Amino acid sequence: MASVLPRILHAGRLAGVTTQRTVGVGAGADLVGSAEGLATQDMVLNIGPQHPSTHGVLRLRITLDGERIIDAEPVVGYMHRGAEKLFEVRDYRQIIVLANRHDWLSAFANELGVVLAAERMLGMEVPVRAVWARTLLAEMNRVLNHLMFLGSYPLEVGAITPVFYAFRERETIQAVMEEVSGGRMHYMFNRVGGLKEELPAGWTGRARTAIHDVRRRLPDIENLIMGNEIFRARTKGVGVLSQELVHAYGVSGPIARASGVDLDLRRDEPYLAYGELDVPVVTRADGDCLARFQCLMSQVKVSLDLADQCLDRLTTLPPGPINTRLPKVLKVPEGSTYAWTENPLGLNGYYLVSRGEKTPWRLKLRSASFNNIQVLSELLPGTLVADMVAILGSMFFVVGDIDK
Repeated sequence: MASVLPRILHAGRLAGVTTQRTVGVGAGADLVGSAEGLATQDMVLNIGPQHPSTHGVLRLRITLDGERIIDAEPVVGYMHRGAEKLFEVRDYRQIIVLANRHDWLSAFANELGVVLAAERMLGMEVPVRAVWARTLLAEMNRVLNHLMFLGSYPLEVGAITPVFYAFRERETIQAVMEEVSGGRMHYMFNRVGGLKEELPAGWTGRARTAIHDVRRRLPDIENLIMGNEIFRARTKGVGVLSQELVHAYGVSGPIARASGVDLDLRRDEPYLAYGELDVPVVTRADGDCLARFQCLMSQVKVSLDLADQCLDRLTTLPPGPINTRLPKVLKVPEGSTYAWTENPLGLNGYYLVSRGEKTPWRLKLRSASFNNIQVLSELLPGTLVADMVAILGSMFFVVGDIDK
């Protein structure tokens, strides 16, 4: 700024101007302003909707004082497709097609909320084989979700190698998920009353092998990242999220648990077969980017253990149905209910209102990422632009889950 000032003053003399006003941007400008009474002005910068530092079409409108963020506003809705209105003109089979797409990394978990709500309204008892198979697939889907972020988050701070390790493990789990359902990302395997069809012959053995292989190789990813001094320097003490903000904004999932909030529906309000399993809840106290990453890493190990327990139970169950025979036109009785599940990214809820028709009168979606991302308006002010990228990546969100 000091080098620019003489040129500005010289230009003013040539033009015959007797007063000068220098507009500076950032902390350096504050020094000039305080010394000579010159005005400063902040910069408004748009991060996104098409920007390398955003995971898709999220837009952040930030106000900068130099490289320091003084205000941040998440601007959402660029992918909004009106899913909740589309639910109202689809029957309970067709809704599953829409519901598994808002968080495309948690498709199986998304389907569960819809079918659980409909089954509750119908008073339907699902076959025990379907209950345990659903629990197993939900945990394998959780591993797939977390491995994506465990590989992609280091990219935010400059580490390229971990993503190749993470995708190797994802492909191992993805192969058995694709075999059982026929879908690679959008499984469409849940049905009201159970699952689409019986598990393939020998599939439980192949699933157990896949889980074993991922568990055996997981330390490769952990050691590669957690032992990296640069990664720890970029994440430790950065983006600290307090428990008060977690509760104020309804933040949930691994992000909330990394701030010490001990909440997990699998343990606290069990659904599927979780009531018969010992579900350890992983928490951290620091609430920073590093704690959120550590929480995600530990949860992968927990999910692999839970999947093994489900496989143990499935192999001891006697032969039986895996779904319930339904009428050609399924109508849900009049009434309302709220079904929520512990999705990989946090609490996912469906508020179902029925008037006795084959389509819901109202189906309201509560997605995890929508609440989680709103806290950025409190979390980013006071941080540097370089840290913003690390904080944004540590929120582990999917843009479709925000925009619905």
